[in-house]
Amino acid sequence: MEKMAESKIAHLCDLLDRANIAYYVDAEPLMADSEYDRLLRELAVLEEKFPALADPASPTQRVGGKPIAGFKQITHSRPMQSIDNTYEIETFRDWAARCEKTLGHPCDLVADPKIDGVAVSLRYVHGALEFAVTRGDGAVGDDVTENVRAIRAVPLRLSLGRKHSFAIPDVLEVRGEIYMPNAEFDRINIERAERSEPLLANARNATAGTLKSLDPAVAASRRLAFIAHGRGEIVGGPHIESHWDFLAALRDWGIPVNTLAVKCKTADEAIVAIESFAQQRGGLPFGVDGMVVRVNNFAEQELLGVTGKSPRWITAFKYPAQREVTTLVRVEWQVGKGGTLTPRATMEPVVVSGSTVRHATLHNIEEIRRKDIRIGDRVQVEKAGEVIPQVIGPVLSARVGTERSIEPPTECPSCGEPIIQEGPKLFCANPNCPAQFRERLKWFVGRDQMAIDGLGERLIDQLVDAKIVTQFADLFRLPREAMAKLESESVNKSGKVVQRRVGEKTVDAIIASANEARGRGLARVLASLGIRHLGTSASKTLARKYPNVDALMAATSQDLEGLEDIGQITATALAHDFADPAVKETFRQLAECGVVLDSKEFGHDAATAGSPNDPNPFRGKTIVLTGTLATFDRRVLTELLEQRGAKISGSVSAKTHIVIAGAEAGSKLARAQELGVEVWDENRLRAELDSSTHS
Repeated sequence: MEKMAESKIAHLCDLLDRANIAYYVDAEPLMADSEYDRLLRELAVLEEKFPALADPASPTQRVGGKPIAGFKQITHSRPMQSIDNTYEIETFRDWAARCEKTLGHPCDLVADPKIDGVAVSLRYVHGALEFAVTRGDGAVGDDVTENVRAIRAVPLRLSLGRKHSFAIPDVLEVRGEIYMPNAEFDRINIERAERSEPLLANARNATAGTLKSLDPAVAASRRLAFIAHGRGEIVGGPHIESHWDFLAALRDWGIPVNTLAVKCKTADEAIVAIESFAQQRGGLPFGVDGMVVRVNNFAEQELLGVTGKSPRWITAFKYPAQREVTTLVRVEWQVGKGGTLTPRATMEPVVVSGSTVRHATLHNIEEIRRKDIRIGDRVQVEKAGEVIPQVIGPVLSARVGTERSIEPPTECPSCGEPIIQEGPKLFCANPNCPAQFRERLKWFVGRDQMAIDGLGERLIDQLVDAKIVTQFADLFRLPREAMAKLESESVNKSGKVVQRRVGEKTVDAIIASANEARGRGLARVLASLGIRHLGTSASKTLARKYPNVDALMAATSQDLEGLEDIGQITATALAHDFADPAVKETFRQLAECGVVLDSKEFGHDAATAGSPNDPNPFRGKTIVLTGTLATFDRRVLTELLEQRGAKISGSVSAKTHIVIAGAEAGSKLARAQELGVEVWDENRLRAELDSSTHS
């Protein structure tokens, strides 16, 4: 029986994998969805009966595993850089001309639609999916493997060559876009409407939210798709000389690519492709906001190199945003973490760039007055960057005389305190405003602030509503049993929304992360509290100047004025905030909970750098990180260096003191060598860090 089951399981796995490739890669379905689902259930029954025969890459593993506690971070082996955009044909011609001038000859180009999705990197080792990582900041992203495994378009194991017989590399990193097809977006919103739930704003945001869900079952229930468009690290495998051939290899390995990509011999041919595609993009089953055009030959790409943030061999032509007309019904004023009041328009529903829009930003009161936008106006709406809806202005010819002026509030809609205006912006000056506190909490726990994993926006709202968290310090004394009983929304295998308790394991992970966050130091705490005028850079400046929070609280506006990043207006505002009894009480409560309010950066400023007896080689130095660092997480390393008084820059210039170069360092290393900037490898870096730590 077991031998027969093993043969049947292998047959079903192969058949279902081929069905996925036929559907997502070849666009030639082998079977109906109902037949696929029947075979999948048959396979699941066999694997449950014979668990020793189950394969981690089995199609049944896409249904979504157990909820995860949080997302770990992974450093990209090769940075995922952004792409420069252009909106004008002449600017595109200029880009193509620069490429030809640098290379000394015309070059082949490849143009393909720019999918409006979420960028990810898939890493395959010996043909099996090892992990999937979001783009993040380009250097470090979030591990979303469990959610990506649930996407049928992503092969869990590469095929062994079906058409061109390309050998599978030992290591293959594929960059691409995960997106939500329009039909799936509409299906989800119809179901949410039937349940009287808020509708998803747009397909891209829905995709991002799905990938960042802690429950992989959510990703399994939402039929996301994937299209590959680039490469990361590749070890072994065939010698491939061009992007066009790389796309052929990806198809051969069972990875979906865009079938609308075209190869062009000249810039003029690429322009024809751009203009032709503009007419058909509205009829596609997924969102597209432009065309990506790249130099085809890999060797020529290397010759063209990269700038500080983008490759020179690729550009994205963005189409003008689609505009639609609807009626402005009302304006609400939302309070942000710094007290800023932002006007939010509610309109009659209108479809813009493939999704239904009901709300849009109006920016600020002066913008409303400048555009003379009124309640009841017919207004033009577009998506900025095809993502964020905004009101462009009123249709003056459509006015009938019943429209009403938009008047700004004189009192905060949350706390009732008076509103003040600074320039074009309105503020609630009450630091104890409930709406501000809620938004500040969400900011406080963020990855770039105190980094308390697992506390998403919805859970923060629940904690505040349940009065479990009434001040920042409460985040460091969360009641385990009460939190575990809170309910969160998830999607089961049938696609139905169910209420599920947060659970003790999730709570334990959150509490452990909060305990770790206690030791992040004064600079991180300052930048995390959401105090107006106090961002990351200014917080680090204050932490270098003052040894602890008590010394900072005693500083006057005159003491603060003149420090780097802090002028007269900021100094006055900060001195006022630091003197507020509520702010002082916040720091007292945090200290009582064991949060470290001593500065890790104290004394590490440029004024003390360079003396013969200074044991710290980083103090006052501008440092650039480039390439792949094998033994350092880039975020952690940045923080270590900044704590030692260094300033981390993204580009190399004559003012750069040190470039730290890892593997595959590119144009930044070349620029440093050209300017004669000192270059360290990882061995030198570790030695200097050890020396500065022990001295």
